[in-house]
Amino acid sequence: MKKITVLMFTLIFLSGCVESVALLGPMSGTGNIAQSALSSSISYGVKKQTGKSPMEHAVTYAEKHNPEKKKSKCINLIESTNSEICEAVKKNILETKEYFANKKKIIKRSKIEDLAKESDIYKRR
Repeated sequence: MKKITVLMFTLIFLSGCVESVALLGPMSGTGNIAQSALSSSISYGVKKQTGKSPMEHAVTYAEKHNPEKKKSKCINLIESTNSEICEAVKKNILETKEYFANKKKIIKRSKIEDLAKESDIYKRR
């Protein structure tokens, strides 16, 4: 009981230490204390210098590079959005499709080579 009372008393008087409490959420979520501390301190520094959080900077960048406010569907399942993130997602999907198409070609080629090696004509050489 004495421990709990001391802890509660300490928490009440140290409630001004908000920065350390702000680290508890990311620290418990990621499990990486160094990364969460660095991320939080960089976010704090950016906000202190510019007056905007990193997310606000990302939003203004997207608005700046999409002045017409064009809305297009990223993926058929998702509603229309107006950002460059759509283009990045589409590009990533195309690159992934190309990667797997190349993998299929390699697999087909290796199967043909295996069949050729098993044939009598290949063994005669």
